[in-house]
Amino acid sequence: MSIHILDHALAKHHITTLRDKKTEADQFRRLLRRLTTLLVAEATKNLASDSYEVETPLALFQGKQISHSIGLVPILRAGLSMVDTALDLLPFAEVWHLGMYRDETTAHPVEYYSKIPKTDPIDVAIILDPMLATGGSASAVIDKLNAWGVQHIYLLSIIASQPGVDALCKNYPDVHYFICDIDSSLNDKKFIVPGLGDAGDRAFQT
Repeated sequence: MSIHILDHALAKHHITTLRDKKTEADQFRRLLRRLTTLLVAEATKNLASDSYEVETPLALFQGKQISHSIGLVPILRAGLSMVDTALDLLPFAEVWHLGMYRDETTAHPVEYYSKIPKTDPIDVAIILDPMLATGGSASAVIDKLNAWGVQHIYLLSIIASQPGVDALCKNYPDVHYFICDIDSSLNDKKFIVPGLGDAGDRAFQT
């Protein structure tokens, strides 16, 4: 089990404003990007790298380049708000989209779009989803990535619920979870409390 809570003053500052119901969509998106930057930096700090020599204007320099093949897996639609920032830091990454919506009656995920292939798996998959509520959508994505043959799976979320984290850690102990904040509970509609509402609705003004 590998849970990493982002214990950083900037994260705590930005997530407080993100939660505020008065925060408008343009600022909400900026805050998501800032928090995503912090999460991606933390999640990737120990990726494997190989020696790589370059020539500076003055001399040769023995540096490093990441050796893993990396794929970003944003869960549509809310995950789209994180993918551009992740690509800024990982411009060599592949992007594999997976679309899911939550059935409001059952709270179960319903898949409507998938670009996850069946062959030639990447080394590291980074799932991007701002909210981890029940863990249902994340479970479905992890199952697909395991079936693809991905060896290292990271899940990045801004806010998670404790029940959702507990369920995922029980069922997928080998996944690495990077989260800004964990809230204690879900309400009767399976929304995170206190949470921030629906991240997709707030980001895209719908």
